[in-house]
Amino acid sequence: MNKILIIDDDFAVQTSLQLLLQQAGFQVKTCDSPAVARELIPTFKPVLVILDLNFSIETSGEEGMKALKMLRAEFPEVLIILLTGWGTIDLAVEGMKLGAKDFLTKPWKNDHLLQSVRTILDLEEKTESISTRKKLDQKFDFEHIVGDDSKLLSILETIGRVAPTDAPVLITGESGTGKELIAEAIHQNSKRRIRPFVKVNLGGISATLFESELFGHVRGAFTDAKSDRIGRFELANRGTLFLDEIGDLDLSSQVKLLRVLQDRTFEPLGSSKSKTVDVRVICATNRNLEEMVAQGTFREDLFYRINLISVKLPALRERPTDIASLAMYFADNLKVIYERPQLKISSKALQWLQTLVLPGNIRQLKNLVEKTILLSPNDQLEISDFQKNISQVNSAPKNAFPEVGTLTLEEMELLMIRKAMSFHQNNISRVARSLGITRFALYRRLEKFGIPYSEE
Repeated sequence: MNKILIIDDDFAVQTSLQLLLQQAGFQVKTCDSPAVARELIPTFKPVLVILDLNFSIETSGEEGMKALKMLRAEFPEVLIILLTGWGTIDLAVEGMKLGAKDFLTKPWKNDHLLQSVRTILDLEEKTESISTRKKLDQKFDFEHIVGDDSKLLSILETIGRVAPTDAPVLITGESGTGKELIAEAIHQNSKRRIRPFVKVNLGGISATLFESELFGHVRGAFTDAKSDRIGRFELANRGTLFLDEIGDLDLSSQVKLLRVLQDRTFEPLGSSKSKTVDVRVICATNRNLEEMVAQGTFREDLFYRINLISVKLPALRERPTDIASLAMYFADNLKVIYERPQLKISSKALQWLQTLVLPGNIRQLKNLVEKTILLSPNDQLEISDFQKNISQVNSAPKNAFPEVGTLTLEEMELLMIRKAMSFHQNNISRVARSLGITRFALYRRLEKFGIPYSEE
């Protein structure tokens, strides 16, 4: 419970403020002079002080300013709100320069005063988080990971400690929570940072293509093998291999992967010559692998092989205070891409975004911000601009999603790519970003489905 000290020579003011703040859940003490406060603060240890500026018939505010200077000098960690019945802009500015966090005049409005107190306390907590984040950023490279929620900071501390080792890491969490970014951060902070970081979406690779994709093949290994191909393991040699959606891997492919992880050797498809690789493997999934192990759909030995270090990413609803930072981060990037330098999101819209339920997590938020930027002609995005787009998602009928059996995963993928190509007018970079894949991965799918495209 936050402690607040009220310094005011008016007993009625003391009583009124004490009752108001206690009802709001704070622990409150009062005193009638700065001299008494000086003796009380070391034992009571308030987080915030509400300080009157006048303690006699003098109304210049000089007494309060002297008290403010004393408090700032002797108790610099204590937050201060100034309170006076003779408030002026000049006095407010002077007080703020001396370190006060806010300035309120008598008679005050209860709602306004409580809002000021809560805002200042919230900002202080935020500042402490940012300070911790700054320490992490000074030590590690987390440039592309946005947020300072305590859950996220704990994860960053963990991966910062683990990154310099070669320990395999399993990243779990719902879709759209940023598992790939965490994997990249591990690589970027490792001793392998100057070596390749190779990404593989195992959910997009069929069992028949698994060996060719991961281990490569030699010419003539199968009908369409017209030349030798280097597999992902070999491409990632001495670097990091990120295996996304490992929970989608079928059992026969799991056996083949386990062998490489155990022996660090493999044979390209169609070849009898073994190759040795030095690869750090990071895996990710949105599935519960422990349940899959119990059900017999995921090999227990493979699970323990990839799960030496486990990191579970929180859903966006578990870190709502980071939503505003993420939205601003996306907007800052997109205003450069779309050549709209004056673009910004209003404070009210940022607050509103924090109230949204976003089952698609960071990916859905990014999609919403980009869609709103594309469709809104305004340089300042308001709540109404976002509502036009989020309502389309929320108002969609529950049976709008195809019934099981009406479309295969491959057909769904084709449908989404075509829609994205149409929406972004065949801009490869934008299509890839909206689908959450790399340009290279998009090129492969365009070629796979025979979708025409032109280079930018």
